[in-house]
Amino acid sequence: MPVYEFRCQDCGRPVRLFMSFAAYDTAVPACPHCHSKNLKRRIGRIAVAKSEDARMDAMMDDSALAGLDEDDPKSIGRFMRKMSKEMGEDIGDEFNEVVDRLESGESPDSIESSMPGLGGGDSFADDF
Repeated sequence: MPVYEFRCQDCGRPVRLFMSFAAYDTAVPACPHCHSKNLKRRIGRIAVAKSEDARMDAMMDDSALAGLDEDDPKSIGRFMRKMSKEMGEDIGDEFNEVVDRLESGESPDSIESSMPGLGGGDSFADDF
């Protein structure tokens, strides 16, 4: 259900109301604080749904890669953390451990040698 944002012109408080699209056309909203009907509609934040492919494409855009230094473990860790957040799901404890260790400055080679079988046996360091 959409959220509509207003500012009460009498008491000055922000007002957020939940109502259907159909109800919005006929509703006469009132401020829950002072009960005034003198509300002015505000443009609020919007959320745009993206497919997984669109999110991955955005991550691989040149501007998203601008701060990535493949020779700096901290930079790699930050990029991996950002990628994980963009995907919006928990990738697992092993991934989180690797990212934490990269962000602390540990080299990919050191991480790989201490975690045999990481990533299904492929070399983690070869990816960077």
